Amino acid sequence: MKRTISAMVGKGSARHNNRSFIAENVDGSRTRFNISYIDEPLKKVYHELFDEALARYNARQKRKDRVIPDYYEKIRGSHQEKLFHEIILQIGDMDNMASGTENGELAREVLDEYYRGFQARNPNLRVYSAHLHMDEATPHIHIDFVPFTTGSKRGLDTRVSLKQALAAQGFTGGTRGNTEWAQWAESEKQALAEVMERYGIEWEQKGTHEEHLSVLDFKKQERAKELAALESELAEKRDELHEVQLRLESADTAQEEISRIEFTLAHSPDYEVPDPPKLMSAKTYRERFVLPLVDRFKALVRTVLVSLVKAFDKIALLRGENEDLENENSRLEKRLASLEEKNDQLHKQTRDYALLRRVFGDEYVDGLVSEAREKQQKSNEQNRKEKYHEEL
Repeated sequence: MKRTISAMVGKGSARHNNRSFIAENVDGSRTRFNISYIDEPLKKVYHELFDEALARYNARQKRKDRVIPDYYEKIRGSHQEKLFHEIILQIGDMDNMASGTENGELAREVLDEYYRGFQARNPNLRVYSAHLHMDEATPHIHIDFVPFTTGSKRGLDTRVSLKQALAAQGFTGGTRGNTEWAQWAESEKQALAEVMERYGIEWEQKGTHEEHLSVLDFKKQERAKELAALESELAEKRDELHEVQLRLESADTAQEEISRIEFTLAHSPDYEVPDPPKLMSAKTYRERFVLPLVDRFKALVRTVLVSLVKAFDKIALLRGENEDLENENSRLEKRLASLEEKNDQLHKQTRDYALLRRVFGDEYVDGLVSEAREKQQKSNEQNRKEKYHEEL
């Protein structure tokens, strides 16, 4: 038996996953066969993961405006990271592993065993919600997790970061065509394939998707890939933006340095003019006390001016980088929203397509599709001929 493996980016809807909300495509009579592995409040997980690191970070802050009162809320409003991520895994499709069939039950057993090794394989992805659904067309599993990194040199020493979490697990050097997320998802598919083998199922890795999938399924998978790649790219840009913002904040320490210099000038004996000793000539007093003091002032002014020029150059450069990154983030987020909308539309079209097959039967629907394709081919051929004659 050969079956494909699908690994998709999910939205992480808690109400859908734990069935607080029943969608149109859910068969309520089979909901009792679902498996709920873990369903913890996300805020509770954030307290568990980050409270100690947050306390250490806040204790180091000398300015109140840099203190983070609630890390969950900071990430929720952040443009650098998401609160959590979701992956959805499925074996085969509704034609060969449908829920309510013997093969569907086999899929449940395989996915169940696969999930029980997920957290051990992914120590930097803290799972807080995982549900195996048997009440939709094909059995599949939703796994929601918080990616985190430890030992960070900036911000909290333990903080949210998808890029760094995956890097800690060996998935680094991602490109647009092979992101860290794509590498990791492929690794998880391999782990699932190993479980499938123990149940007599071979992973069918198709070289050309168009030969094996319907047009809608192919488009869905392509959009899912684009979404995953875009999510990873956006996370990377957010990391870059965060770093620039931190460096910009560090420029604020210039004010603290100025205050320190003012205090030194006001209180350090090195910058005070002593009273002239008795019987000392004005020339001797000038050479011994006044001129050295003037030299110290000149050196101090020179140091301050050099630091000031460097700071202005640095701030101008960083503000330019910051603006570029904010514009890039805005573009990526708009692109991401557009792809998510297209994905939703494709999911709806797929459900409608599946409904037609159930109602009218595969043979009738396949006949309609073949007829429509023939008409489209004839139309395209006619258009090419007309365009050819126009060019002549």
